[in-house]
Amino acid sequence: MNPLLIANWILFLGVTIYGLYLFVRVVRTRIAYIKMGRKFEFDGDLKERLQRVWVNVFGQKKLLKDKKSGAIHVMMFYGFLLVQFGAIDFIWKGLAPQSHLPLGPFYEGFVFFQELVTLTILVAVIWAFYRRYIEKLVRLKRGFKAGLVLIFIGTLMVSVLVGNGMSLVWFGYDGAWTEPVATIIASAFYWVPPVVAATIFYVMWWVHLLILLTFMVYVPQSKHAHLIAGPANVFLSRQDPPGKLQPIDFEIDEEADEEEVSFGVGKIEDFNQLQMIDFYACVECGRCTNVCPASGSGKMLSPMDLIVKLRDHLTEKGAAVTGQSPWVPAYAFSGTEGNTLAQMARSQGTDEAAASVEAVNNKSLIGDVITEEELWACTTCRNCEDACPVMNEHVDKIIDLRRYLVLTEGKMDPDGQRAMMNIERQGNPWGLSKKEREDWRSLDEDVHIPTVKELKKSGEDFEYLFWVSSMGSYDNRSQKIAMAFAKLMNAAGVKFAILGNKEQNSGDTARRMGNEFLFQELAEKNMKEFTKHDVKKIITIDPHAYNIFKNEYTDFGLEAEVYHHTEMLAEWLKEGRLKPEGVVNEKITYHDSCYLGRYNEVYQPPREVLEMIPGVEVVEMKRNRSNGMCCGAGGGMMWMEEKSGNRVNVARTEQALEVEPTMISSGCPFCLTMLSDGTKAKEVEEEVSTMDIAEILAKSMFENTGEKTA
Repeated sequence: MNPLLIANWILFLGVTIYGLYLFVRVVRTRIAYIKMGRKFEFDGDLKERLQRVWVNVFGQKKLLKDKKSGAIHVMMFYGFLLVQFGAIDFIWKGLAPQSHLPLGPFYEGFVFFQELVTLTILVAVIWAFYRRYIEKLVRLKRGFKAGLVLIFIGTLMVSVLVGNGMSLVWFGYDGAWTEPVATIIASAFYWVPPVVAATIFYVMWWVHLLILLTFMVYVPQSKHAHLIAGPANVFLSRQDPPGKLQPIDFEIDEEADEEEVSFGVGKIEDFNQLQMIDFYACVECGRCTNVCPASGSGKMLSPMDLIVKLRDHLTEKGAAVTGQSPWVPAYAFSGTEGNTLAQMARSQGTDEAAASVEAVNNKSLIGDVITEEELWACTTCRNCEDACPVMNEHVDKIIDLRRYLVLTEGKMDPDGQRAMMNIERQGNPWGLSKKEREDWRSLDEDVHIPTVKELKKSGEDFEYLFWVSSMGSYDNRSQKIAMAFAKLMNAAGVKFAILGNKEQNSGDTARRMGNEFLFQELAEKNMKEFTKHDVKKIITIDPHAYNIFKNEYTDFGLEAEVYHHTEMLAEWLKEGRLKPEGVVNEKITYHDSCYLGRYNEVYQPPREVLEMIPGVEVVEMKRNRSNGMCCGAGGGMMWMEEKSGNRVNVARTEQALEVEPTMISSGCPFCLTMLSDGTKAKEVEEEVSTMDIAEILAKSMFENTGEKTA
């Protein structure tokens, strides 16, 4: 065998084994960091998990929500998977000249297909470069690191094409249809002597091999770790209902040190291992931040930055705790903070080393890494999670951090604290008397709205428990929604009852603001009432109560069926139990409540109700359904003043006004309040009204009866 070829083989084996060693080492390091977190239970149907991988990883479902970026990623994703076969063939040619993969009669088609794939990837690289550096999409980071992967991939493709062209010149082959690009390159350099062509071929061959191995080592220690962690994250992701929060066990070990007792997440290792996979799965694509109502209205919160900061802190602390260097090869990154900490952790013989490691271990997660302002800016709308292509969950982490602030450190915004105290004392955020909870019935005494106690006295039964909610019971504007719906239930012949003064707050506000202890107290009280009155079906005008009863009270024993009023109105209309005949001449745009839509995928019923009302013209906002923007009230923000940036509700109202409606509708009393305030802020409340779905239907059935369709 040619001595040069033997040397090439030896070098090839050496760099390849070394590259694989570095790759395995850095992956094992990241796994070691993740193992610092609390263990989580892997449960659920394997078939369903594989289906999720098929749809979101191979089907690229979420990525294609942004069609341009999605198309680029599809070209890159599938192109890079397919081109690896061409890379194997190219490396084969360098190790055994004048030979190739033994594919027999299929080889010519294989070569032609590989050239097409290579060109497709090059187009995607150029397009991605244009989107990031020329078009300058706001959500995309720029700079050398952000473009490094494009340089890697582009160079890999060019090296293959040039190398194959030089191979043709080297061996004097005539061009063929199977290698159109390589043939063009060979035609341009036909005059080059074979030895020079062979030299250029091996230069391209080594460039390709070294970049391929460098890219392999680079991936797990960069944002491109999502290539590994992303599919794992999709497969392992929770199978609970979207956005469901896990309860805290408040049972305290009597032997535990009081100073060690804490609730929520106060240290990075307090997150569970599944949450930590999210950190390394993050693509840093900015889609989450791009749709975030807090970020979009000038608040400090960026969901992407939150995940990245948590990831970097985990890497830093992981290095200090495990002594495993995060960046390889270690000699090339000896000056980095992570590798320095790992080195100090491995040799804590000096006071300086011990002090440095201790400083990292004592770093405050809330304050030094994540600010309180970021945590309180979140509206818990889950638009970030809906947009994330690797199914990262941001909201549960924010709530866990809030829990630590509220339950362990006793910190909360004064307005929020006031609402919590009022809920604790009187069962509503305003602190109004709990004995006045059923007084809203006096708005229209002709409407039959019995309490469960009244029905029990008369020996009657009920089908639905109407959960009025604190908004429907106390807020003047929301009382009209509750009354309109009660009137519609009377018209539909529905047997229902309310808990009246026995109704507590659902606990959603307390739970989303981090006061898990208060939430569980409220849940226990409500469950006693549900059990006492043998509640089988619950119906409510409040999407927040709807979500928490349907998806989270199950942890406390609730087995009742839970319905939102728009779902039942749509059903009763289809059954003919409600017949709207009065014309409502309005151009209406519907605002999707986050807790009805993204949390529970109830998008169609409210629209079906509007479409069945005579005279109504439904127009959609640009951001609607799963991408509908939050009104700004969720996560307890209803009870706190926005202290920075623009008001979220005004931004959402502006989006509604873009389609020139005469009315903005919603199926949530919180949303309606925020949108009403938005129209007042824009000084259009006289031209554009705001009404709940139930109010519009009631208007057709009970008010506009003089004007009917033919």
